[in-house]
Amino acid sequence: MTDDSSAQRSGGGEGASLTAADVARLVGGRLVGGDGGRVVRRVAPLHRAGAEELTFLAAAKYADEFRDTRAAIVLVPPALAETPGAPDAVRIVVDKPHEALLKVLPVLYAAPPRAPGIDPTARLGRGVRIGDDVTVEAYVVIGAGAVLGDRAWVESHSAVGAGVELGEDAHVYPGVTLYPGTSLGRRVAVHSGARLGSDGFGYVFGEGAHRKIPHVGRCIVEDDVEIGANTTIDRGSVDDTVIGAGTKIDNLVHIGHNCHIGKLCLIMAQVGVAGSTVVEDGAILAGQAGVGGHLRIGRGARIAAQAGVMGDVPAGATYGGYPARPHKESLRAHAAMFKIADMMKRLERLLAREDAT
Repeated sequence: MTDDSSAQRSGGGEGASLTAADVARLVGGRLVGGDGGRVVRRVAPLHRAGAEELTFLAAAKYADEFRDTRAAIVLVPPALAETPGAPDAVRIVVDKPHEALLKVLPVLYAAPPRAPGIDPTARLGRGVRIGDDVTVEAYVVIGAGAVLGDRAWVESHSAVGAGVELGEDAHVYPGVTLYPGTSLGRRVAVHSGARLGSDGFGYVFGEGAHRKIPHVGRCIVEDDVEIGANTTIDRGSVDDTVIGAGTKIDNLVHIGHNCHIGKLCLIMAQVGVAGSTVVEDGAILAGQAGVGGHLRIGRGARIAAQAGVMGDVPAGATYGGYPARPHKESLRAHAAMFKIADMMKRLERLLAREDAT
């Protein structure tokens, strides 16, 4: 077996390998037929996997691709273990093939090594506190009084504002801006181009002009949050903006000032959440959904893609459409709309016959 440490030292699929027997042990699966010494070096989808690649069959609808695959090893669930096809592949039966990949991928695709230290081109302000084994890459700027916890990693050209706090094992990718008043918990990842802690969109009209409301709240990101590229999260105006532990936020998301996002939420690409809205624990906001301000999305609620939320959503409910309403009701309304064109044609024919008489 290629042990985990040597596979990881090889890095990113460059020389790392596993045999079929290794894979079966890693995922706790059952090897069915074939050669337990068959070697894989990469992972690929069914339709293009080749002779040194591992793939998986997750659903019966991919049976045709499974039949034609040239993969060396295929992970299959028990219900599909006897599916015809893949004559040259070694099958490994495992309850949840997709999840099983989580144990294989880190071995075949090891994370790039991180070298602790502070690059000489980095600029550190007065009173910055640096923990053990911290990495600060080229051209990073860290403001006065900032705190970087043990093993924090700030990649090149990022700006960490005065007083910003990074928890242990936090990872800031290249080109990120963390404004003053921002705090990242442990194991937080912030991807390139993200902007955290900027002022929200708050103005009062008076004396013939839109007068800006000063923002004095914080932007608090709790443990184990991942924030996608080019996402923006505003600081609070007088309250704090809070992102709960374990929440995952996709690319190109905007979260307004004073929002409170709960724990273990999923917020997908191009979602916009207006200020002072509360999204409770475990809620899911699908792509391009828009949520108005000062609303509450209940615990475990699901908002469908491109929904426009203009009112509170109860816990556990699924809402969709514009304006958003209970999902089944939204589907019925959508179906009814498609009938209108046919109804209009029928009405026009009736009117034409009346006119003819």
